[in-house]
Amino acid sequence: MTRKGKIWSWAAGLYAVINVAGLFYAWAMDEEMHAMLHLFLILIGVAGYIGWRLARRGVPQEVPQAQLAAEQQRVEYLQQSVDAMALELERVGEAQRFADKLRVERGETLPPKKDQ
Repeated sequence: MTRKGKIWSWAAGLYAVINVAGLFYAWAMDEEMHAMLHLFLILIGVAGYIGWRLARRGVPQEVPQAQLAAEQQRVEYLQQSVDAMALELERVGEAQRFADKLRVERGETLPPKKDQ
């Protein structure tokens, strides 16, 4: 936890303790309005805490460097695989063109090409 986070945690704890103690004190002294004020402040604190927790759910967490490095390695591996497949596909195309050229030189007929 950061220093700022620790300070806010202590402040929230102190806020809760003061208001709970104030609620019991006001209740013991039969001060209804005073007790209701502390109860209201406690409810505001609880609502704020719930809102803060819900808001923090959507905050993206920092990704560790090890995970970034692993993802980078996977992307590089994928790129190498795609490059290798493209090279093999080019070789197949070259072989097909060479075979067609030999057929033409031998006088063999080629299958009719489809118009696109």
